[in-house]
Amino acid sequence: MSASSRKVIFAALTGNLLIACTKFVAAALSGSSAMFSEGIHSVVDTGNQALLLYGMHRARRPADEQFPFGHGKEVYFWSFVVAILIFAVGSGVSIYEGIRHILHPSPLRDPMVNYVVLGISMAFEGAAWFFALTEFTKAKGKWGYVEAVQRGKDPTVFMVLFEDSAAMLGLLVAAAGVFLAERTGLLWLDGAASVIIGGILGATAIWLAVETKGLLIGESANRHVVADIKAIAARIPAIEQVHEVLTMHMGPEYILVNISVRFARGTTAAEIEDAIARLEARIKDAHPAAKRIFVEAEARAGA
Repeated sequence: MSASSRKVIFAALTGNLLIACTKFVAAALSGSSAMFSEGIHSVVDTGNQALLLYGMHRARRPADEQFPFGHGKEVYFWSFVVAILIFAVGSGVSIYEGIRHILHPSPLRDPMVNYVVLGISMAFEGAAWFFALTEFTKAKGKWGYVEAVQRGKDPTVFMVLFEDSAAMLGLLVAAAGVFLAERTGLLWLDGAASVIIGGILGATAIWLAVETKGLLIGESANRHVVADIKAIAARIPAIEQVHEVLTMHMGPEYILVNISVRFARGTTAAEIEDAIARLEARIKDAHPAAKRIFVEAEARAGA
């Protein structure tokens, strides 16, 4: 995991912790359901960033006898846990609070406090969102944003970007809920805003879970990487045919590669060893993330 990923997460964690405190103070002073839901949202986000940092720390552990390919997938596991927490805690509690306030609305005591806190929160959250977007834009290169999420193998940066985007949208909904409840006198609108915030969190969590699931269970390298590895193998003179290239991401920067090839007739054992050594060197030079490479020699038909 890159240093930029850790910077993005630290920035988001610090911002969310400060925002959560101010939101809960505002909710206590005003009695706003939407503001309380936003406080829960920030607490969940803070916990999520702590879990992502923990996962990144665990993923850096070296390989051992029990985990010969390292612990890189730890970051995928904890990213999936984060998605579940957003759905179960953030979305669930926000929807529950919203429904409770729709059924039993209570008057807002000091809505101005909410507006001040929402303004401060938008400033902090906007800064964290812009920082995450800047780092994600650098990392995605020439890919589009949606394509970069689908192809990306490091979920930490885009998870923080998704969380911050959902947080910004949630703040706008909370502001609208408080404003409409105050101006119209329809106090249930504050609870409705809380339900909408829960829906935003739920949708975000589902998308994050879907994007992380493939990495967790064993997703291959991107198609252009697989095609390039196959082309490199085909250019080795001793290799007559490349049958298949199987890859798996064992972590964001760790690709396991298995290549099935058929060597030319009459190739000696020494020539095969030399061909395999050159193949591994060329693949690692072109794709440094290819840490472990296995070459399988296919037998000829009838041999």
